[in-house]
Amino acid sequence: MTYQLRDIKGSVVVITGATTGIGAAAAKQLVELGCKVVLNARNEAKLQEMVASLGADNAAYLAGDSSIPDVARAVAKKAIDTFGTIDCVVPNAGIGMYGSVLDYSDDEVNRMMRTNYEGSVHIVRATLPTMLAKKAGDIIMVSSVAGFRGGGDESIYAGTKHAQVGFAGSLDRELREKGVRVALVCPAATETEFALNVGRIAGEPRQATFLRPDDVAFQIVQILRQPRTVRTHIWTLWSIHQPNP
Repeated sequence: MTYQLRDIKGSVVVITGATTGIGAAAAKQLVELGCKVVLNARNEAKLQEMVASLGADNAAYLAGDSSIPDVARAVAKKAIDTFGTIDCVVPNAGIGMYGSVLDYSDDEVNRMMRTNYEGSVHIVRATLPTMLAKKAGDIIMVSSVAGFRGGGDESIYAGTKHAQVGFAGSLDRELREKGVRVALVCPAATETEFALNVGRIAGEPRQATFLRPDDVAFQIVQILRQPRTVRTHIWTLWSIHQPNP
């Protein structure tokens, strides 16, 4: 094969929402290719397990809520203090709630909006200066096909994903000439703890048709491996069994 993907060995990748699902799968695949990963999530015990599994030479973590600016900045500092730089950030932390717009409390709604949108904004703001200084880097934001057209049981969730799509689109126009690529990974329903969040029931037959976390993580890896002369912006993923709306 004459077309060569980039060797990303040694690249330092920050991942939020890193202890389960897509984030955990991406961390594993990236480490297998020689990357260093800095993991963020709220659950410190799970983060410790992840680092033990991936190896302390390959992974570090900082626990906390990345929608809080000081936490996001601390995650970026952890990456620089541990591995010396930041080459890529994967804003992946997310919460889903399904049902009527009236079904959930103010606190639940605000938590979803903060996690899904503000968390993406703050981790990008924290990690971007290092990439701008090098005139090279990647922002690979995990959103959803709901960011283009939400279902009738996910209006607030879809709104947060539309916000991510708008944020990433403007970022791409801001940063493309400064060496920083911005990509959106937008999967349909994926078999994760997230997919079984409030409003869904484990064991529903349709869950057998969902994407797997490794399917989505593989696309994250492929985006990062593209030659620096190439930028792609929107990747949508469906399992072969899922109908497009």
